[in-house]
Amino acid sequence: MKRRAIATLTLILGTVPIGTGLIGAGLAEADEGTHWDYSGARGPEHWGEIDPHFIACRSGQAQTPIDIASRIDADLPRIGFHYRPGGHDEVHNGHTIQVDYDAGSTITLDGRDYSLKQFHFHTPSENHVDGKTFPMEAHLVHADTEGHLAVIAVMFEEGPENLALSTPWAAMPRLQGRTAHLGTKASAEALLPADRAYYRFEGSLTTPPCTEGVTWLVMKHPVSASHGQLVKFARAMGHPNNRPIQPLNARVVFE
Repeated sequence: MKRRAIATLTLILGTVPIGTGLIGAGLAEADEGTHWDYSGARGPEHWGEIDPHFIACRSGQAQTPIDIASRIDADLPRIGFHYRPGGHDEVHNGHTIQVDYDAGSTITLDGRDYSLKQFHFHTPSENHVDGKTFPMEAHLVHADTEGHLAVIAVMFEEGPENLALSTPWAAMPRLQGRTAHLGTKASAEALLPADRAYYRFEGSLTTPPCTEGVTWLVMKHPVSASHGQLVKFARAMGHPNNRPIQPLNARVVFE
């Protein structure tokens, strides 16, 4: 298991972005050349059929995204944020726009430190809250030294321009396979709402191979993005890049 996790870490943090990409068992063994999409014969309803390593997309019982419609009050502890500006390269991989992050920015959760690896975006939002969808959602992807993932999700609603998006949006590649170097480091912390209250649940990658064991931390309070900012991302993608809502099954959402 440890050898596979290390192999996957190399794959995730190398030059080829893999969506939220799980550092753990399963992904390293998948055929990284397997083509998947958000519609048609290789869309989400077929992910579990197009590669045997994607079986969790079809048979997993703790899949993401979900509709956060019921939750239990657990008086969740504060997440310890230790961020600094570090977004250095922006990649259009056909599935999302991803900003790769310098080492040194972390969160502390349950006494464990997770390093921020990258953040990326989905339109419309993947997770819903009480049945509500948002025009865009950011995923801030973190990994600890043992390969466990923690993803912070931030919802965007239309409103005033978001200054935190200015740097990555100015350099945003419009064509799949293109990478842009950011002259000014992007700030992940600036993407977060002022109130850091959150929902917590156990889930999965929202992209193949849909591996489970991911800790999800969804910020309760959305942030704003202007109409122009939302449209620019949607046009760069050229298609919605959200996986449909998955069953909650026996899981509990805490707040």
